[in-house]
Amino acid sequence: MACACMRHLSAIRTPTVASAGPPKETANSRVLILGGTGRVGGSAAIALSKLSPDLRITIAGRNREKGASMVTTLGKNAEFAEFDINDDKSLESALNDVDLVVHAAGPFQQTEDCRVLEAAIRAKTAYLDVCDDTYYALRAKAYNNEAIAAKVPAITTGGIYPGVSNLMAAELVRVAKTENKGEPERLRFYYYTAGTGGAGPTILATSFLLLGEEVIAFNKGEKLKLRPYSGMMSIDFGKGIGKKDVYLLNLPEVTSTHETLGIPSVSARFGTSPFFWNWAMDAMTRFVPSELLRDRSKVEEMVKLFDPVVRVIDGYAGERVSLRVDLECSDGKHTIGVFSHKKLSVSVGTSIAAFTLAVLEGSTQPGVWFPEEPQGIAIEARELLLQRASQGTINFVMHKAPWMVETNPKEVGLGIYV
Repeated sequence: MACACMRHLSAIRTPTVASAGPPKETANSRVLILGGTGRVGGSAAIALSKLSPDLRITIAGRNREKGASMVTTLGKNAEFAEFDINDDKSLESALNDVDLVVHAAGPFQQTEDCRVLEAAIRAKTAYLDVCDDTYYALRAKAYNNEAIAAKVPAITTGGIYPGVSNLMAAELVRVAKTENKGEPERLRFYYYTAGTGGAGPTILATSFLLLGEEVIAFNKGEKLKLRPYSGMMSIDFGKGIGKKDVYLLNLPEVTSTHETLGIPSVSARFGTSPFFWNWAMDAMTRFVPSELLRDRSKVEEMVKLFDPVVRVIDGYAGERVSLRVDLECSDGKHTIGVFSHKKLSVSVGTSIAAFTLAVLEGSTQPGVWFPEEPQGIAIEARELLLQRASQGTINFVMHKAPWMVETNPKEVGLGIYV
């Protein structure tokens, strides 16, 4: 399946892209949020209701009590629909009479199908997911032709990271190609989240499942497969965050930006705090069989075991989040973008809401797209999306030299690294 996905991915560089035109009116649009009773989906619903109060939002989930509570929070334009993502009839019923479905019912790791996307294409309903898994994203991308034929606009990996980080990378590359004589050569994504970022068991499950995947990175066009949570680097995320240790992780924006933006060397790293969580993650990759870490049912059992402890530590660690995207060009120019927020649980919802509004406003063409593709988010719509997503940030800067952002700037050596 991965080979078929890569064939679709290699065909997405389109020479010309039609303008999205002026934004469409979104008042009274109907949005269905799958996983809306969870922390990520619920955060997206709250952010959407604030950014566009006239939207009609349906919260879909299995917990009626949580659904009722969320509807009370959202107000008169919200309703709850009991929903089981594994029930095809329930899924088809939920997609009736909505303009866009937001798939936030993760984790996406070790998921064998794209049933929500398939159903959205059949129902001719616009689609957005917050996938953070390479293989799921590539499977979703393989539905590109079907979505084009059905005239369904769809975005995969449209959250905070990946999502906002992809757009930051696309803008760094676009400006570099406009202003520089050199060619973009190396793109690196660095992420930091304190604890679980207040995002709950789903994020914990995602982290464990990712530890079971070999890391895909690219160095001078060569595809590398590396051990997860290896290759530690100490990265300065600037004010409000400072310097943090980050480790290689298998994330979809590495493959997608390598292909869509044409960058020869791309990698992604992630780190957390307190520091002993990084040690624990490294130990898991060394001593826990990868087959166990790829087993969703076993991981869910592990999450139930660890979750009470994680919640206690989260209370001390906080939930700050930071994205740093670095671009190096052949002429030696090095520019970065940084996006930092005090609360991941808030920022992730704002980011998803920004993507949701962009799709509803007509910024996305029919097909299945990554955020960095101009068919996914039109170039002229990127600024507004990033402006919306960055609301409440403690630091959001783009197109700066590293020394202008770092709390303790220094020259970085030019070794061979990914």
